[in-house]
Amino acid sequence: MSTLRLRGRAFEPGDHAIMAVVNRTPDSFFDRGATFGFGAALDAVARAIDGGADIVDIGGVKAGPGDEVDPVEEIRRVADLVAEVRARHPEVIISVDTWRSEVGEVVAEAGADLLNDTWGGVDPALAGVAARHGIGLVCAHAGRVEPRTRPHRIAYEDVVADVIGYTTALAERAVAAGVRRDAVLIDPAHDFGKNTWHSLEVSRRLDEMAATGWPVLVAVSNKDFVGEALGGLPVEERHAGTLATLAVSALQGARVFRVHDAAAARATLDVVERLRG
Repeated sequence: MSTLRLRGRAFEPGDHAIMAVVNRTPDSFFDRGATFGFGAALDAVARAIDGGADIVDIGGVKAGPGDEVDPVEEIRRVADLVAEVRARHPEVIISVDTWRSEVGEVVAEAGADLLNDTWGGVDPALAGVAARHGIGLVCAHAGRVEPRTRPHRIAYEDVVADVIGYTTALAERAVAAGVRRDAVLIDPAHDFGKNTWHSLEVSRRLDEMAATGWPVLVAVSNKDFVGEALGGLPVEERHAGTLATLAVSALQGARVFRVHDAAAARATLDVVERLRG
């Protein structure tokens, strides 16, 4: 496994980095707009850092279907927040959850350190943005679907093989475009272009992704597959399942953990580290 380097920080194999979610969206599936306001978002960033977050992941578009958000509106929601977080918290790693290169360009100028492309490279120019600015890139597997869609009856011959093949190819493409190899992560993107069975299979076999040598990011916090695996629990009752999935992922070699509750995730991963010795 290789060292991950972001904003001058080095995360060695075995280190666990917490990525805290802060969504400037009025319709987030988890907080239903609680951090849409500028001040509320800044407060959420501060709480996450106090809770042990190494990375703050700022998003301006709900992942699932909903109202159209064009690039201009996405930039309006996230760019000023990135700049203010950079001014207030110069040490924190700032990630922006976007698939659009025009948004990536603006937030990179504002101080972002990482572009979190959860939709699997639908805009190939995003890697070039990361390369020009010397920042990182997340290469995810979203089943080759259009952003913000939920595919009907999607199928894979071997979902893990598909995930590994697609994400590693994206990662190599990013490096060829000029992104630093030690600033690229791969993400199976649980629930993106996948049903619950697919997401559970990826979780069971995450060690196969880690074995590629690329740092693996997991974003499982309060997701639908966690709720369905526990008998159909609603979002507000998925906390224990989330922490269990984080622990299983860490034991299999995941390195970065995108979560809604940074403090609980940090405590869970600290226990994993001690158990692992």
